[in-house]
Amino acid sequence: MSDQTILQTNQQKPALSHVDQQGKAAMVDVTDKVVTQRMARAEGFITMSATAFEMLQNNQHKKGDVLAVARIAGIQAAKKCSDLIPLCHPLMLSKVQVEFDILTTENTVRIEAMCKLAGQTGVEMEALTAVSVAALTLFDMCKAVDPAMQISGIKVLQKQGGKSGHWANKDEG
Repeated sequence: MSDQTILQTNQQKPALSHVDQQGKAAMVDVTDKVVTQRMARAEGFITMSATAFEMLQNNQHKKGDVLAVARIAGIQAAKKCSDLIPLCHPLMLSKVQVEFDILTTENTVRIEAMCKLAGQTGVEMEALTAVSVAALTLFDMCKAVDPAMQISGIKVLQKQGGKSGHWANKDEG
């Protein structure tokens, strides 16, 4: 019986997967998990002033093409997720995609990341990290014009693969 099964039996509620029987942080053992195709999508938003937003749309920020740099930053962040989040497994990602939707009526950029692999554990944290770092990069590159930008709404949209199969956020349209 696994530590997680024991915890679930003893507590009669879902167990935390990264905590052992003594309540200490522990990395999940995925040795016996089946390798499956796994995918996760996440999103987040950054809202800025009309001036900063117009400059972003027209590629006029002094630091250069902010969307291109943020895309690369998001991809790199997904690849480095296990270096940033202590109990994440290092993963051999087969695909990371970061896309931007320009929401002109709201002066907002919607960031979406998708991560894929064939592996023994999911890629939700990698997708969330990609979105977060892409948003932070947009903030960094536009802050001289608007230091009051707001990052919000970072969440998992869906995940596929593994024993739990497909899951989609109830808010996902």
